[in-house]
Amino acid sequence: MENMLHLAPCHASVPDCFVVPPDQLPPAASAAVSLPVVDMSGSRAEVCRAILDAGREFGFFQVVNHGVPEQLLRDMEAVCDEFYYELPAAEKAHLYSEDKQKPNRLFSGTTYETGGHKYWMDCLRLAFTFPVGDSTSEWPHKPHRLREVFEKFAVLTRGVGMELLRLLCEALGLRPDYFDGDLSGGDVILSVNHYPPCPNPSVALGLPPHCDRNLITLLHTGPVHGLEVVYDGDWIKVEPVPGAFVVNFGLQLEVVTNGMLKSVEHRVMTNATLARTSRAIFIQPKEDCLVGPAEEFLSEDNPPCYRTVTFGDFRRMHSVVKLGSSSLNLTTNLKDIQKGMYQMN
Repeated sequence: MENMLHLAPCHASVPDCFVVPPDQLPPAASAAVSLPVVDMSGSRAEVCRAILDAGREFGFFQVVNHGVPEQLLRDMEAVCDEFYYELPAAEKAHLYSEDKQKPNRLFSGTTYETGGHKYWMDCLRLAFTFPVGDSTSEWPHKPHRLREVFEKFAVLTRGVGMELLRLLCEALGLRPDYFDGDLSGGDVILSVNHYPPCPNPSVALGLPPHCDRNLITLLHTGPVHGLEVVYDGDWIKVEPVPGAFVVNFGLQLEVVTNGMLKSVEHRVMTNATLARTSRAIFIQPKEDCLVGPAEEFLSEDNPPCYRTVTFGDFRRMHSVVKLGSSSLNLTTNLKDIQKGMYQMN
């Protein structure tokens, strides 16, 4: 627990293990950009078209009128703040673990192995099956509302993600239930990432540049900037929309569409004065689910660009982030690594 950033009263400087070498620091982002905003209260045809257009251009978009009650989002924010700011260290010490195979744990840094480098983030990572059943039995009991609020948030947010996938199927000409079953039936991951104020944001990152390895991600965040994505060859700062979910496509969706939709590289920057907490739901396939390009996207003129492998094999082969300079951001070549196992020779 001594490694947890949020438990330190203050940080006068950035410890060496969090310092990114100057030659591996990514270039600065351009001005903040409002990602496309999809209003899910519109007509089904309009929403389908908006999701596809935004996904093709950005790989990221934000959704409003998504059906998750505003009060629940506020409750989620309040419980997360209570967990990080008010719950005594002794009450959450049992959650701390550096075992990356443990489904429910509290840790600092990231899940990425980066040759000694750490990132300026604490994370409470919880997993559950769907339907939920007793899969939340190992979730923390404190704060006293945590399980109730977290489960409501997770179930409803997963529902939004599944509806977005159904809408995307309509837009792509796939059968509406294409992503139901094993393709979205793996453990759902809820990550509550907390980024404390960093004494020197110019030398530390909250999260390294990466692509999500799952199917689709939904992120709820507050007003503090931090998320940046690659767009048109540059890094852009994402301007948060109050009450919205930021949605991005994972690598599995890129594979299924044979590259028509892209999983876009993104990162999290630190802030010198403001803390930032985000809540993300990751929808992913079952471990033994074979993931490959859908037949609807294949033809003689458009052969498969990716191999078909199980999601479990994919995860195991992408457990290590290799540092290098071939990526756009000059910090990691994770995107190439992630796609490399899928890419056909």
